[in-house]
Amino acid sequence: MNASNEALIRMFKALAEPQRLRLVALCQRTECAVSELQQVLKISQPRVSQHLRTLCDAGLLEKFRDGHFVYYRAVERGRSATQRRRLMELVDEEAVFEADHEALLALRGSRSVDTESATSDADDRALYRQLIELTVTAPLGDLLDIGCGRGDVLKLLAGRAQRAVGVDIDGDARRLARAELLTAGVPNCTLRQGDMYDLPFDDEEFDTVVLDDVLVRAERPLDVLAEARRVLDASGRLIILTRAGNVRKTTKALADWCSAAQFRLAMPRGIPSVNPAWLLATATRINQSNIAA
Repeated sequence: MNASNEALIRMFKALAEPQRLRLVALCQRTECAVSELQQVLKISQPRVSQHLRTLCDAGLLEKFRDGHFVYYRAVERGRSATQRRRLMELVDEEAVFEADHEALLALRGSRSVDTESATSDADDRALYRQLIELTVTAPLGDLLDIGCGRGDVLKLLAGRAQRAVGVDIDGDARRLARAELLTAGVPNCTLRQGDMYDLPFDDEEFDTVVLDDVLVRAERPLDVLAEARRVLDASGRLIILTRAGNVRKTTKALADWCSAAQFRLAMPRGIPSVNPAWLLATATRINQSNIAA
């Protein structure tokens, strides 16, 4: 029997247990800590851990550490992800799946999308409109949001991304973002602990990278751009969001930094156009092939 069929059989066997099926259904919606899964399914921690180990061994779930916690989520890339999606499509929706989702929402104390994070001021709403217009015509592919905070940009763009990853060094911000993303129903997002100077990702892993109001405030902006360049695909796009401040000074700084980091910067646009509060800019990598041409 070939390896692909053997992997499929392991998945079938893992999903044959009802509690494991519930775990996969929940971890398709969002990443979950062991303590959360224990409370939602109302089973012991050792039992949850045993189920999770079986599901990981079968290629259905993957785990990662975030601070003091270990989170589990459905595998999103590769053959295992494709097989898992096909198998789960065969499973009829059950009331218990929705009840588990509601229990997790209650556990996280998630607020309605109409509350504080959504009632941003007029300048923020104008920025988000421009960001949608900027990204609606081209696929985002795998998206990385550096400095994601509470996940507002992730919620805005994840629907057009194949995979969306938010990075923030603030654990409280990541916790709030997980609650917001679960409420918004954005299953293709994951939150990671990370430093913008040393991102925990492979070279050229992302098609779109957003610097989410972090560059101008960075102590070492060139190092931030160098790390963004490292994880950005050669044909990818960098999106820079930053508070405008002194527009002329900020625009010049962005141009100088991007040039030094081998990015080709398009002219930043002020939002709103009169007395701008934000600058929105895009840049692409200057690759050796571009230089030779």
